[in-house]
Amino acid sequence: MYNISNMNTERQLTWLPTSAKEVRERGWEQLDVILFSGDAYVDHPSFGGAVIGRLLESLGLKVAIVPQPNWRDDLRDFRKLGIPRLFFGVSAGCMDSMVNHYTAAKRKRSDDAYTPEGRAGARPDMPTLVYTAILKKLYPDIPVVIGGIEASLRRLTHYDYWKDSLRPSILFESGADMLIYGMGEKPLTGLCNLLQKGIPFRNLTNIPQTVIVRGQEETVATNKKWKTIRLHSHESCVTEKRKHAENFRYIEEESNSIEAARLIQTVRDKQVIVNPPYPPLTTTEIDAIYALPFTRLPHPRYKGKEIPAYNMIRHSVTLHRGCFGGCAFCTISAHQGKFIVSRSEQSILKELQQVTEMPDFKGTVSDLGGPSANMYRMQGKNQEICKRCKRASCAYPSVCKNLNTDHGPLLRLYAAARKVSGIKHCFIGSGIRYDLCLHDSGDLHINQTNKEYLETVIRYHVSGRFKVAPEHSSPQVLQLMRKPPFDLFQQLKRQFDEINQKYRLNEQIVPYFISSHPGCRPEDMAELAIVTKQLNFHLEQVQDFTPTPMTIATTIYYSGYHPYSLKKTETPKNEKEKKWQNMFFFWYKPEYHDRIQSFLKQIRRRDLLLKLYGKG
Repeated sequence: MYNISNMNTERQLTWLPTSAKEVRERGWEQLDVILFSGDAYVDHPSFGGAVIGRLLESLGLKVAIVPQPNWRDDLRDFRKLGIPRLFFGVSAGCMDSMVNHYTAAKRKRSDDAYTPEGRAGARPDMPTLVYTAILKKLYPDIPVVIGGIEASLRRLTHYDYWKDSLRPSILFESGADMLIYGMGEKPLTGLCNLLQKGIPFRNLTNIPQTVIVRGQEETVATNKKWKTIRLHSHESCVTEKRKHAENFRYIEEESNSIEAARLIQTVRDKQVIVNPPYPPLTTTEIDAIYALPFTRLPHPRYKGKEIPAYNMIRHSVTLHRGCFGGCAFCTISAHQGKFIVSRSEQSILKELQQVTEMPDFKGTVSDLGGPSANMYRMQGKNQEICKRCKRASCAYPSVCKNLNTDHGPLLRLYAAARKVSGIKHCFIGSGIRYDLCLHDSGDLHINQTNKEYLETVIRYHVSGRFKVAPEHSSPQVLQLMRKPPFDLFQQLKRQFDEINQKYRLNEQIVPYFISSHPGCRPEDMAELAIVTKQLNFHLEQVQDFTPTPMTIATTIYYSGYHPYSLKKTETPKNEKEKKWQNMFFFWYKPEYHDRIQSFLKQIRRRDLLLKLYGKG
């Protein structure tokens, strides 16, 4: 439970206004921007709505946020703050609403971590569409800008797993005026600066990292340096699944390029235009974001109510953004980008000090990490090579020779964090890419540093459970996943056990695995069960593959084609198939023995049956 009254009185706590009363208290007659969010308002740098609101505030704009507006009643939440001078902003929240609402089996979840008390039903399915439709009905002449992960991943034709259909760009479908994809600080700043100069919203067609919809014959201002790639139309993707797969390769490559092309896709009589992304933020720029005056607390309107997502991150600190892993089932690089944007050590230590001043802080930092905890400050040795690169992953099929995998900066940061007054434990809760720790860089000093990093993490920064994600054991499935060979995980397990023995620790390694991924057969799951038995694992951290927009795995799931090779790839789809695969995770439970034995006999794999259960 957070306690506002006990906070450090030297720091004035002021939240962005969320009501007409709070706007009046600031003496404002009209707002410049009004944000609508599917999440509760938590004024913390881990929550996108707060970051965007604080950024707009830093530009000198009058901004307010309407968290989780009621879309079912007389729509008073959409009317209460009036009309903004510049635009409405709409985001579904920090998490895709459909993943938030439904399990992989499409069953409705009973809770929502981003809502007070975890209550379900505070947001609709697809808030981006619902909120935008309401705003456009009430205020047809006021621009609406959509963003956040839900909009970002649906910027072009995408597969909707929950409707089992191919849908057009969410910008086209929603009727909004602009979509900002990825991390929105730079495009939002560019948009606001141009609007402040009096340029009409309709004329803003060449801002990087934005998406607009225009008529087929309409001429739009663009950057002459940008190349243009015309994708297959939405209609042709609907009729020919292979064309949807062909499109995805270009979408992924340009999303992961510094010198990217503009993408254009026809939808009916319109064209969806996706401008190339901005260059990644510099360290100075990201430090400035984290230096904004966040209270680090939920808004007082939630006094006495717990917000589960906030409780998870309240005592955590983010080191960097982006991920160059390029895992086939993951959306991080599609949204945050492939290139790592790292904060300075000074910025991180300052935030750690702020965490120690929180009244409920008992000495434990729950996570000092990022999308992948150990990619901090990793980048290409030769940036000119990176500028020309279109690889989706810097780690697959092997670690790029141009990638600097030195874990030295992280070791120094961890050592400094352990010395911060008031910190007793500083854990790494984010996933660690062990292929980077174990990679032979060709440099003996870096190899020794990376070995020391792994030992340091296990010795000082694991809260009893060391979480890593091999995801599978099958070579062909791992290849489709863009994950390293399982032998590397077994090497990690041996080193983990040695380090535990050396320091007399009693830690547990907890591997994550996925079932029903494209290309995965029941035999592969049986082999995985055998391997986990040999390693003496009783799995807990498992999940069934969920197709989410803008991943290569989802594209394979829907189309049946691999976007790069265009080879046919089978995927388990029906509920029965998926249940069979998931069952193998729990081979050790008596209630599954008969079903697993019956299934393996049915597919004539008694060899696997013997390995799993023996002759008995």
